[in-house]
Order: sequence, then C-alpha cells, then structure tokens
Amino acid sequence: MNDLNLRKVALRYQAMYLPVEKAEIPTIYEPTVPLMAFTARLKENGYCLSEELLHALSTVSIQTLAEITSIINEALGVNLNWAPLVKGWDTPTGETRMDHLITFLANLFGGEAAGIKGTKLPCGHFIPEGTFPLERYNGCPYCGTPFMTANFVYHGQGSKLKELRLFTLEDMKQVFHSLLASPTPLDATQLDSLELLLDEFEVPEDVEITMKETVMVVIQKGKVRGENGEVELGLRFLKTPTDILRYFWYEKTGLVKIIEPKYLIERERKNNTHPWIPMDESEEAAEQKRNELKLKYNRLECRMAATWLNAVAMTAQQAAENMNPKRGMWVRMIHALRLGEYSRRKGFEHLAEILDVFYKQNYETWMGKLDRAQRANDKATTLKMLCERPGLFARCLFATMLRFGKDDTLKAFETVLDKLPARLILSLGNNAELYFDPSCPRTAHPITGGTVTIEPNPLLTLYSDDELEGMAKAVKDLYAMAMRQRFAQQFTEHKTIYIDPQLYDIPVSVGDRTSTIQDTACALQGTRFPVEGDSVRLFMQWGKDLPAQHLDMDLSCRIALQGDIVEECAYYCLVAPGAKHSGDIQHIPDRVGAAEYIELSLPELEQAGARYVTFTCNAYTNGNLSPNLMVGWMNSAYPMTISNETGVAYDPSCVQHIVRISEANLANGLVFGVLDVAAKEIYWLEMPFTGHTLRDLNGNVVEALLKRLKEKLSVGQLLDLKREAQGLTLVKNPKEADEAYTYEWALNPANVGTLLY
Repeated sequence: MNDLNLRKVALRYQAMYLPVEKAEIPTIYEPTVPLMAFTARLKENGYCLSEELLHALSTVSIQTLAEITSIINEALGVNLNWAPLVKGWDTPTGETRMDHLITFLANLFGGEAAGIKGTKLPCGHFIPEGTFPLERYNGCPYCGTPFMTANFVYHGQGSKLKELRLFTLEDMKQVFHSLLASPTPLDATQLDSLELLLDEFEVPEDVEITMKETVMVVIQKGKVRGENGEVELGLRFLKTPTDILRYFWYEKTGLVKIIEPKYLIERERKNNTHPWIPMDESEEAAEQKRNELKLKYNRLECRMAATWLNAVAMTAQQAAENMNPKRGMWVRMIHALRLGEYSRRKGFEHLAEILDVFYKQNYETWMGKLDRAQRANDKATTLKMLCERPGLFARCLFATMLRFGKDDTLKAFETVLDKLPARLILSLGNNAELYFDPSCPRTAHPITGGTVTIEPNPLLTLYSDDELEGMAKAVKDLYAMAMRQRFAQQFTEHKTIYIDPQLYDIPVSVGDRTSTIQDTACALQGTRFPVEGDSVRLFMQWGKDLPAQHLDMDLSCRIALQGDIVEECAYYCLVAPGAKHSGDIQHIPDRVGAAEYIELSLPELEQAGARYVTFTCNAYTNGNLSPNLMVGWMNSAYPMTISNETGVAYDPSCVQHIVRISEANLANGLVFGVLDVAAKEIYWLEMPFTGHTLRDLNGNVVEALLKRLKEKLSVGQLLDLKREAQGLTLVKNPKEADEAYTYEWALNPANVGTLLY
C-alpha cells in the first residue's frame, strides 16, 4: 500500500494519515529531537497537531516524518520560486505606459547602436535611461522575463494555526466509501482523491454508486488493473447506452461529462482567439482539437463496447430512445467501435436489435410526446407525463408552475416527492426566490466552461409580485416539509446534537461542480473566510516542472466602488485604490515557475468606498489556464513581510485558502474569491469565464452568483431541520453530544452529502 497517496488525501481533510492502531497509541508523550524539529517545521507552515496525533507521531520513524514534511511542502509550493518581477513591490516603481512606448521605439531604432543611452538586458531588450528603474526589477520590465529566482519563502508570520488530526487506515476507508456512495456529484478535489484511493483499495461489493461521473473513474481504474477488471466493472455499473457513451468519451477526453465535439472545438477556438491579431491561433487550435477527437479503437475495446451494449437490460426501443439525444455522437461511435460487425456475430442478438431500431428510427421519444403536450397547453397530459419522470419534473418545476399554475402543478409534484433524491429538493428550495424574482438574472455554468447570464423567464411578467412571492414561498414550504419528513423517517436513538457555529457560514454544495483541486483543505463553494488583519494578499504561482518558455498567466482584481464605478488592479494598472500589483511576468524560468501578487489594504478600500473586490486569474497566452497553477490568498492579524531584495511575499503559515487548477479545466479565466469589504469576509467561489484579461469579466454575473451563494441553505440550517424533525436537544459541547457536527466533519463534503440521502 502506498502511504504517500493516503497522506495526500488526508491532508485535504486537515488530517495526517499514519499506519497505526488507535488502541496502541501511547498515553504519555515522549518528545524526541526529530519530532520536536518536525513540529517546528509544521508551525512554520501554519499547522499544529492534535494531542492524539502528537502521541501517535512519537511511534513513527524519522523517514515518515520527513515524508510528511515533503508532502506538506509540495501542497503549499514551499520549494517553488516565489520571486515576482519587482523587488519590494509594496512601493510602486512609478512605471507608466510612456516608459513602454519609449522602450519600444528605442528597440525599433536600434537602441545603443543608434546612440541612445541605456542598458541592454540578457533577454535582448534595450532599456533607455530615464524609463524603468532597473534596480527595482528581477527581470526585464518590458517583456516580463525574469532573470532571478528565489529559493526561500517566509515562515511563521501567520496569526492562526490549523490543527491536524489523526487519520488511521479505518478513517481512510470511510473517506473512500463516502466518496463512492456520495449522493451528490463529486467536485474536482473529491474526484482526484477518489482516483488516489482507488489505487490503494478495491471497490467493495456492497457499495452502491449513484453518480455517473464516479462510475467513470471507478471503471477507468479497473482498466489500469487489467482488462477483465474493466469489463466486469462495466457490466456491473453501466446500465444504459448513455453510460457506455460517457465512459468511452471520458477515456478519449478525460472529461467525466459528455461534451459534444463541436463544443470542445469551439471552446478551443475561443480560448485561442487573441485580441492582438498576430497572436491569434484560433483556427489552428480548432483544427488540432478536431484531429485529437478523431476516434480510433482496437479490437479489445470494440468487443468490450459490444459486450456492454448487448448486456443492457432495456428493450431495443428503450435503448434507441436513450441514445437519441446524442445521436450524432452515437453514429460516429458505432462506426469507430465496429458495432455493426459485432452485431452479426452469434451471442450479440440484442445488440443487433438495438442498432436496427436505432438506424431505422423505429421509436418515438418520450421528450417528443411531452413537447407536443406542452405546445398544445394540455395540462393534464403534461403533468401526468412529468410524474412518470420525477427528476425531470423537479428540474422544470418552476417553468411548469408559470405555465400551468401553482396549485395544480404542486399538487401533482407532491405525489412524486418521495421518489426524488434530497439534493434535487434542496436545489428547489435554494433557487426558488431567485427564479421567481423578475428583476434578478440567474447564472449558469455550461459544461463547456465559462459562466453565462440567464434572463428571467418571460412568463414572470404575467403574474403580480404577490403571486410570485406566493410561488416562491410555496416551493420553500414544500421543500422544508419534505426534508423534515425525510429526517423524521430516519430512526435514531440519539437525544442530543452539537452543531458547530461555523457551519452556518457554509452553504450546502449542490450542483457546484469545480475544476480546481484543494490540496490543503476541502472548503465548499460559498464558504466565508473572516479577514483577521488589515490586509489580504492574493498570490498566483504557475509553471512548476515546465521548461523556460513564454507562458503568461495574469493575476488581477476588480474593485467595485459606490454606484457603477469600477477600478482594476492588473498588469496594465499596477496601482489602484487600496491595491498594489507585483508586476507582470510573461515568461517563466526553468522548472520552478513564477509568481505574482496583489496586496489589498482594507482601510484604503474602505476610504475609497469599495463594496466588493473580485479576485481573478487569466491565461493571456492562448489556451486554458496552466495546469497546476496555484492561486489563493494570505491573511494574518500580524504584518506580512515583502522582501526588498527579491520581492518574495509568500508565507505558507498565512495562507487562508489555496486551490490548484486541474487538467479538466476548460476555461482561460477564473474568479476564485470575492472580498466583502464592509463585512471583512472573503467568499470562496469558482466562476470560470472566457477571456484573456479581467475586462472580459461581467460584473453583473459575479454579483448574481454571489447573491445565489448567500441565499443558499447552510449546513447549519440543514442540521437545524434534522434537529427539529428528530426532536434532538442542542448542546454546546461536542463531547456531550450523541451526534457532533463539527467544522472538521464538514471538511469532507461527502459527509455533508450523507444528509441528502
């Protein structure tokens, strides 16, 4: 068993995995020199140890302590280059656009050869006298190429330590089981954790996997272990033709969601469209993506697909109807997988029947019938058909209420309420007020990446404000009633419950899929982080393990002042009210990456009348955000140092939240946080958007998303419903409670998901 993988996963839950038995942990702690040195290194990185973990560590080897230190250093990027372009960048260099223009002209006319006084830099650019103050830079201020790197970071400036708990093998198995059985879709961090754990544990026979994306990862790991493992897992978990299509597309693209080729090609075209025409590579990138998506399978893969599709427990008509929404993709897949050839073989009769019905289109789709009934305003038929598919009914409940009226629609919906997963019911309660507000646009995150604004339903104008409020209230009442009933039906012998006050600041994550990985914490989207001091320091590090090259990632922030006034702090505006930027790096050094920072001063922001500050990062270079790019923010009640010699401003002990871009990311822009200046709180969120600069961000979309997160039901409120339904008594001490729901418990989103079974 690889303890390295287990320790990486445990750290995401603010824990440390040790191969020990809790019963064998000594009750008396005997400090050793290596252990004392280890705890000192942890403190420098912002961690402390629980008493149980401290005692357990006294039994492990020095090599184990060194390995754990290495894992934490890697997660926090301690050994990377954190030197920005400018030394002591909290004091502005005073560079202007005129400096860039003069430098451009000087290089155009020959620089020193033309008799112009100045300095020629290693990158080849000539910097005229009187422009950039070169003594303030670690590299070229004109092209953003660094010449110096730093091999140190600051330590121990943080004002708050994060406690690490002990995880044993049994704890890791519980995490593994909770991820497999999660009733909500796994985010990027959970999927990555599941992949690591699948390398160590076999899939239990008794586990029920309800999420299709989870199934894809499980079967793919079966392929790694051997051909038979993949086939057997596919027969066990792939129930429909769409499941089979999803798996083969996941194998091809690495995406657990089925995104049609035309959208992937268009996304690649957009990401490589550049505002500066000489850098535009949109058509070349689109053609390359088109070639990448061409299908080619070997005989083993073809036979496996034929076996799975032949084993589908659906009639040919049902299977063909299931294939119809992705008909174009299926035509390509059938040809590439040689399913026509296999359908003529003995033992594949069901496959032959499915293909015959599919090609002859000898079937009628259920959605076609529903569409006809809706167009004819046939209320009875529409509601009857929707009751046949409760999940679809839930997803179109609001629109159906507007079309056919609140009372009849909700009366029909109540008949299928007990057939719905709790996550769908929760989504209805979270979104009711926003949907029925005709003045509030909504946001959506297409599976192709980015964020779009959805205008209010036109039918809202047919109803008065009181009627719309009544619809929203009716849905929320229905949701609260359904959740209480579900909790009341769960048998428990417990009498008391503890609910951590911090859980009231954490929204229940439903439908918030992410493309970033959190290596040091598993916060849910919308989690609020209090600002302890007077400053917040944003940071971004990219280019780890990559050779030196032009790879321009940009860290920016958008400052919303009173009214519609907006200020920006970015590579083109290094100083803004309450914000300072560390300079624009456009080329990365070899293997160790590069860093950019933005310092936010809350007193200055308050004085300027700032309401919100939106944190963003973008890929100015064509393509998506660089994989393994790390972005986050630091915060401390104590002052945080900025080096006057190198500009390094990173201290892992001050890091409040950090995320890493995964390979599954499709966007070239990302909003990763919003600072509420008045409340002194930072909302962690993930909102991808399309664009090479901050100016491509739609501020209205950010505010709409922030409003949606604020109005979401919190974990604490959901536990209050459980407490009321089960008659539990609230206590203030977790040790006195039969059921204790702590902040550490909520670090595992899969634990929160168990409330939604």
